[in-house]
Amino acid sequence: MQTHLHRLFESWMPMFKYILKRIGYMVLVMFAVTTITFFLLHAIPGDPITAMVQDLPEETRQNYLASYGFDQPVGKQYLLYLRQLLSGDLGQSLRYPGRKVADIVANYSPVSALVGGIALLIGVTLGLGCGILAALNRDRWPDRAVMILALLGTTIPTFVIASLLQYALTVTWPVFPTTGYKGARYLVLPVICMCVGPLATYARYMRSSMLDVVNADYILTAEAKGMSEGRIVLKHMLRNALLPCVTMICVSVAGIFAGSFIVESIFALPGLGRYFISAISDRDYFVVLGLNVVLTGIYVCSILLSDILLMLLDPRIRTGVSE
Repeated sequence: MQTHLHRLFESWMPMFKYILKRIGYMVLVMFAVTTITFFLLHAIPGDPITAMVQDLPEETRQNYLASYGFDQPVGKQYLLYLRQLLSGDLGQSLRYPGRKVADIVANYSPVSALVGGIALLIGVTLGLGCGILAALNRDRWPDRAVMILALLGTTIPTFVIASLLQYALTVTWPVFPTTGYKGARYLVLPVICMCVGPLATYARYMRSSMLDVVNADYILTAEAKGMSEGRIVLKHMLRNALLPCVTMICVSVAGIFAGSFIVESIFALPGLGRYFISAISDRDYFVVLGLNVVLTGIYVCSILLSDILLMLLDPRIRTGVSE
């Protein structure tokens, strides 16, 4: 029993070391992004107080700058912000005094998560299905139809799709409301807009992945043994073709928040993306920095999750890490 546990420990130890190394890279990425964003914001001429309130007495302006630490050298402001960040405090809004960035994330992220999550689920499901259909009918009309739709989905900008949907389904045929968030009907058009991109991307990616495994040795062996086409597709082709999509799906989860900026602005949804856009316009330093830290954290955690899932699903990756 002890020998078995010892062998199990030795086999999994390289993967634990790999995961720890990846976590270290995550910390470095977070540090680099935070640093770059901080100094880029402070490189903009002027100060946020003057940008928000034009006709402000000089004495009052100086008091505001001192209260937020903007009267200090940039290097000292940076160290103070890092100390604040390490303590778990994302800061407070300049535009709305007393409102914490953590509260903004808690209040506005559910809408972004709901819209983006539904869109991603629909887009990934339909995209994978269309990609499989195209690969199994290579060079025939289903393949060409899927590829044309995928090309259109990846080339037409989101704001164009949103404008067309608003004109068609709210002006010409008033089926859905144009803007706002007062129920499920208000989410239909934003969800359609946000699922077009994933649908087109995953359709093309799944088709390519399926075609890569069609002529693999194990597929030819299964065909030689007389295995049915349906069983070959389900047991061998799909299982191996889906592995590369795991990384994309995990990264797409991070894009639920970052990719909703334009859609939330067009449809006036009270989401995190729309708030991020307004914070940039208002030069609300701490909100921009805080939301940037949160979005970057979601992204790097998604990358780590994809690495772990790939190691668990594919023994060849575990073997490569162990070596």
